[in-house]
Amino acid sequence: MVLHRLSGGRLFNTLAGDEVCFVTMKGAKSGRSLTVPLMYVPYQEGLLLVASQGGAPKNPAWYFNLVKHPDIEINYRGKHMALRARLATAEEKPDLWPVCYQHYAPYEEYRTRTKRDIPIFVCEPV
Repeated sequence: MVLHRLSGGRLFNTLAGDEVCFVTMKGAKSGRSLTVPLMYVPYQEGLLLVASQGGAPKNPAWYFNLVKHPDIEINYRGKHMALRARLATAEEKPDLWPVCYQHYAPYEEYRTRTKRDIPIFVCEPV
């Protein structure tokens, strides 16, 4: 992540060939600031974060961080944004999933791997 920061976000911003963003958040238990690379979906003025964890049966650890501390900072493509994350409602999700699949097709398969309702965070400018 140091090289990513030093390059102004132009380098080391992919994971297995797919673009990631760097999300700075507070830990749910520790309250400490931490930065996590995550897949993202561009959406309106912000982005979507899908807590898929590859279709695992449990939510990823960062899910709990965003639920408890929704104010986050995002770095991607050399941009820095302050956003507030909120869980998408059941009514919103049918419209959001096609947007997610278009950006990263494996999300559709991940949904078939798990019985949990995979959370989507809508991250909007503060």
